Amino acid sequence: MTDKMNSLMNLPGKIHGFGYAIVPIIAVLICTHHVQGGADEPIDISQAKPGYASVITLQGEITDVMVDSLRRRIDEAVQDGASTIIFDMDTPGGLVTSSIAIGDMIRNLKDIKTVAWVNPNAHSGGSIVAVACDEIVMARSSRIGDSQVITMEGAIPKEMQAKAYTPVLADFRASSRLNGYSQVLSEAFVLPDREVWWIEHKLSGDRKFVFAEDKIKLVGGEASPRATGAEDESDETDEKSDDKPKPAPESPRSLDSYGWQLVETYYDAVMEMDVDTIQPVVRNDQLLEMSAGEAQAYGFSKGVVANEKELRTRYDITELTRLVPSWSEALAYWLTSMYVRGFLMVIIMLGAYVEFHTPGVGVPGLVALISLGVFVGAPYAAGLANIWEIVFIGAGIILIALEVFVIPGFGVPGILGLFLLVAGLLFTFVPDEPGRLIPLYIPELPSTMKWLSQAIITMVSSMIASLIGIVILQKYLPRIPMFGRLIPANPMPSEVQIQDAYRGAARVGDIGMTETTLRPAGKARFGGMVVDVVAQGEFVEPNTKVQVVERRGNHVVVHPLDDSQA
Repeated sequence: MTDKMNSLMNLPGKIHGFGYAIVPIIAVLICTHHVQGGADEPIDISQAKPGYASVITLQGEITDVMVDSLRRRIDEAVQDGASTIIFDMDTPGGLVTSSIAIGDMIRNLKDIKTVAWVNPNAHSGGSIVAVACDEIVMARSSRIGDSQVITMEGAIPKEMQAKAYTPVLADFRASSRLNGYSQVLSEAFVLPDREVWWIEHKLSGDRKFVFAEDKIKLVGGEASPRATGAEDESDETDEKSDDKPKPAPESPRSLDSYGWQLVETYYDAVMEMDVDTIQPVVRNDQLLEMSAGEAQAYGFSKGVVANEKELRTRYDITELTRLVPSWSEALAYWLTSMYVRGFLMVIIMLGAYVEFHTPGVGVPGLVALISLGVFVGAPYAAGLANIWEIVFIGAGIILIALEVFVIPGFGVPGILGLFLLVAGLLFTFVPDEPGRLIPLYIPELPSTMKWLSQAIITMVSSMIASLIGIVILQKYLPRIPMFGRLIPANPMPSEVQIQDAYRGAARVGDIGMTETTLRPAGKARFGGMVVDVVAQGEFVEPNTKVQVVERRGNHVVVHPLDDSQA
């Protein structure tokens, strides 16, 4: 109780000091919010200049920060009059929702030619972005594909596959119809059980990609056996068939009836020669991933481009500008990384610990508050956090402060405040799912589950590191002169002794007379001194003798005396 009273006595000074610390927090939030400024403003298509192109770099993980950055740079390219926008891509993918948002943004650019330059990789969500462009060109050694939606634990559970795959497949189909790509191959980007064959007509020479069922009907033969361990919806049925192998379906018509046959060779533009076709081109245990030569042969890539000089030649570019992320966007990328956020959390915890174990307001408290502002402001700018998370964090801190400084014990306000604080901090890592109206939710999409899992890992790791840091602070740092100036030593009892306002009156055992009703607080007279007192557990009428039973500083506890005791 004494520690809590001492903390309460220091509270006005700390609140006054924290008021100054709020200023840099607000500044951080305003500066980081500038990153997403204008995100919802429509792009004004100006008169394009023939021969003028803008190269927009798209590198690293695809997040909401990248969505806002690309929107800004696309808007800048359009306003400058670019007739062609080239996306220089090297990405492993990222958030499904962010990738689809970028694809929508690109498809809406009706009056400008868009080109995806895969240089050297466009995997997962990067394939969604590339296919949305009017054209794809690739570096000589480059890859595109492998767009299966996964969680941190691996493949999507069957009960969640429809929800996870549907928006991705719909986006690939929309881009394929718009830009003339094979929808069969587009599905093979996403679904690992799609076996794809490449066939051609003997007379016309037309080539097309088909699933195993159509290949059997048109060419004959049988489908490839399913790879061991691959998911098969018919596994349960197979177990009930007494382990008897099923005969392969037969072709209902002969090869001569239709004139279709398997493609045996194709021209590889990278190797500049005909190469043998491996059939099926996508097995039933694979995802489609294409090299530059395969992508051109399959109708996705329009050519091989090694550098900007070749870009200029291919698209008749007379003026080319390269648009890169701004410093604020680059800062937002860095500040939202798990390692940086974990480090900030450690600084927040250590700073808070030191601040509440030293008198007044010092450097540790200011550092902790500024770190908290950056911790919340960066994901707010990145689109991972919204105003609800900030409200929860603020409410949680207020409730915990009330529990520590005002309300005795640890009850509902403290527990609720701790829950709000932890939930708010965790969900600053997690982007919103489409259609969500409530501020807190259990993630259903694999991408949001991934971010929540990373958030839990980061928070737990930071707490462990903070506990280790606290032990080090307690044991070693006070002995170092430099840190001794930053973290003052605990004061001696004589230095913090409170002056007796009652000048020796109302000590334990003293008897006085109540001046007012004690309800339970009131006033009592001890000799010539009127003292503020608190009755012990009951109301006491005026003009009643009372005895001091407890004294802590200026806090005087009394108990009424009956006639026999008086």
